[in-house]
Amino acid sequence: MAQGLARKVRLAFITQALIGSVLISGGILLAGVLVRDAVLTDRMQREADDFWTGHRLDPSHPLPLTSSVTGYLDLPGAPSADLPPQLRTLDPGLHAFSEQARMVYIDEDERSDGRFYVTFTSALVDRAILYTGLVSLLLSLLATYLTTWRTYRLSQRLVAPVSWLANVVRQWDPRDPDVSTIAPANLPGDSGFEVQRLARSLSGLADRVADFVQRERDFTRDASHELRTPLTVIRVATDLMLADSELTARAQRSLSRIQRAGRDMEAVIDAFLILAREADMSTQNEEFEVRSVVDEEIERVRPLLVGKPVELTLVDEGGPQLNAPPHVLNVMLGNLLTNAARFTDRGRIEVRIEARRIEVRDSGIGMTPEALAKVFNPFYRVDITREDAKGMGLSIVRRLGDRFGWPVTLESVAGEGTVATIRFDG
Repeated sequence: MAQGLARKVRLAFITQALIGSVLISGGILLAGVLVRDAVLTDRMQREADDFWTGHRLDPSHPLPLTSSVTGYLDLPGAPSADLPPQLRTLDPGLHAFSEQARMVYIDEDERSDGRFYVTFTSALVDRAILYTGLVSLLLSLLATYLTTWRTYRLSQRLVAPVSWLANVVRQWDPRDPDVSTIAPANLPGDSGFEVQRLARSLSGLADRVADFVQRERDFTRDASHELRTPLTVIRVATDLMLADSELTARAQRSLSRIQRAGRDMEAVIDAFLILAREADMSTQNEEFEVRSVVDEEIERVRPLLVGKPVELTLVDEGGPQLNAPPHVLNVMLGNLLTNAARFTDRGRIEVRIEARRIEVRDSGIGMTPEALAKVFNPFYRVDITREDAKGMGLSIVRRLGDRFGWPVTLESVAGEGTVATIRFDG
């Protein structure tokens, strides 16, 4: 699912706050551990230095003994009776014991070969570092969240004009966009230079699109008349000439080819005009029976099968009634039937009408998987030896189907035939 700019900004700030929280928490925890070890080591090292200094001046210098510090002296020939046995095996340096949160520091005197043990109960230091760390953590997180929230609110104000502009443009009628809605006087007060420049660019684009649409409407109106008129003259003239009983068989075949070419040209022109007249097609909607269109197109394609051992049949299992321009279905089904007639030299062509679709089945030359993958491409021809195939029919059918919500699918096996299906999913 696509995400809006405001949502992406919000997620970015939330992610930034979470990452910052983790890094701050980890940093304070690590700093607390390092500070604790440094403080305890320094404190116990000072206790050891102070004791050895006093002991050298006065052998009876007392051992440190407070609520948190306890000292032991172990000299050659005079071991300490109070020294816990588990401390005697330790090496010089700092050691930690989980019992009562005690730290033990062992220091050796090179002059007397004696050992000084000092134990320190670190609970008080641990609590002090813990409270300091918690306060620092809370203050750091609070500062991070307040800064992030403030920055996020500021970014929302910067993004809001872009979102407003997107919503206004989305409500435009593509056929007649109202550019006055994004005039400088109508922009939000906090719109920056970039938003104003974007609004001007959209206004210019809308004006150019309106010019293109108007030129397209003028062309389709003029082309509809100018292209149909000569084709009508050709069709009427060929009808009159075919009615002449004195024509030779060769002349009749030539006239029939002219008529078929004229009908093909009319179908192509109709399809192109339908695709071009986006704004005008809704006015041509009407209720019609699919069966009536199928009957019309079957009769129109029968002359293509004259002289071929091909049986054309219709199976009606209950065709639907549609509310759409019926001529669109004429063009789509006419192209599919024409292809079936051209590429089927023997066998049968079956048109099947069902509740939600039309199928055209033929026993023609079929298509390989490679050809089937390209068959909807403009100007692609499965059999280039057939001069009457222009390679535009299926491309037009696919575009019309996509336009009106009637998807077209093909299933084919080379040498066995093809099944073309128009589905009425709308």
